[in-house]
Amino acid sequence: MRRALHLAERGWGRVSPNPLVGALVIRGGVVVGEGWHEGPGTAHAEVVALGQAGSRARGSTLFSSLEPCDRYGRTPPCTRAVIEAGVARVVVAASDPHLGPAEPGIAELRAAGIEVAVGLLREEAEWQNAAFLTHVRTGLPAVTLKMAMSLDGRSAARDGSSRWITGEEARADVQRLRAWADAIVVGAGTAVADDPALTVRDPRFASASAPLRVVVSASGRLPATGHLFEGPEPTLVATTERSPDHSRSDWEAAGAEVQVCEADATGGVSLPALVAALGKRDVQGVLLEGGPTLAWSAIRDGVVDRVVFYLAPILLGGTQAPSAVEGAGFAPIAAALRLTPRSMDRLGEDLRWEGDVHRHR
Repeated sequence: MRRALHLAERGWGRVSPNPLVGALVIRGGVVVGEGWHEGPGTAHAEVVALGQAGSRARGSTLFSSLEPCDRYGRTPPCTRAVIEAGVARVVVAASDPHLGPAEPGIAELRAAGIEVAVGLLREEAEWQNAAFLTHVRTGLPAVTLKMAMSLDGRSAARDGSSRWITGEEARADVQRLRAWADAIVVGAGTAVADDPALTVRDPRFASASAPLRVVVSASGRLPATGHLFEGPEPTLVATTERSPDHSRSDWEAAGAEVQVCEADATGGVSLPALVAALGKRDVQGVLLEGGPTLAWSAIRDGVVDRVVFYLAPILLGGTQAPSAVEGAGFAPIAAALRLTPRSMDRLGEDLRWEGDVHRHR
C-alpha cells in the first residue's frame, strides 16, 4: 500500500478536481501491474494497473489507495474493470465519500464475490488527499498557510526586504506547493512590496493547470499593475464594498476578475466568506502565501487547515522587523492555536516543518 501511495504522488499538481490515486496488481508475490491517475479524462489508476497486468490479473490482489469508482464519468467505472479482470482480492486504503456514504464501489466488488479489505494506511491516504476530501465533505477548500522566516521568527528585515530568506531547495519546494494548489492567496501589502507572479515555474509541473491568483484588497489600494496582472494565468481580486468603483474598473481592465466579499469586523475581507466563495468555484486546495497580517487573519478566523513553515538558519532581530504572524495574537498561552506535527525535513540549510491545525471544521 505504501507503494500505491507513492505511485499516487506522481499525479501531484495534475489531478484536481480528482483525487490522487495509485494502484498495483500482485500475483504470486510479484507485482505484475502498476498505475496512477494522471488527471481528468485519463484512465484511473486501477484501470492502468490492470491493463499493464493483462491476463496475469486473474486471481490476483489489487491494492488501491482509494475506493474504486462504480459510476460512469469521463471514464468507465473502475469496478467493472476489476470484476472483468478476474481479480480475487482488493485492498483499499480509504473510501471515497464522493461516491456516497455506503461505499458503493466496495459494495459492488463484494457483491461480485471479490474479497475486499478496507483501511490499510487509511490515515496516510486521507492525508494525501486532504484537499479533495475536505471539499467533498464540506464544500470548502483545504487551506495551507505557507511562511518563510528566520530562526527568530522574522518574515523580513526591518527595511522590509525578504528575498531571499530561504535557499534554493526551499524555494523549489514552494513551487511544488503551488502546483498542488488550485488557488494562491496573498494580501495587497505583499503584492505591492514583493510584486510576485504566483506562477508555477518548475518544469516538472509544466502540464499542471495554472492556479488561480487571488489578491486580497479590502479598500482598493492595490494598483492594477505588476506581475499579478500579467501572463495568461487567471487573477482574482477579492475586495469589499469599501473599494471605489474606479479601482474595480482598473482591475477588470487589467484582466482580473473582481469578487466583492462581505467585510469582517475590522473592515477587511472576510476570509471565511472568501474561502466559501472559492469552494463554490470547485477550488479544492488553497495556498495562503502571506503576508503576516493576512496570516493572522486566517488563523484568527479559523480557515487554516495546515501550515508549512520554512526556517532559515539566520537571525534578523529588530523590533521593527515583521514577524511571520502578526495581529493581536492569542493570550494567554493556553489560548494558543495547537498544531499536530506531520513532518520536519531539511532542505539544504533550511528546515521545513509541516503540521495540521488541531481542530475539526
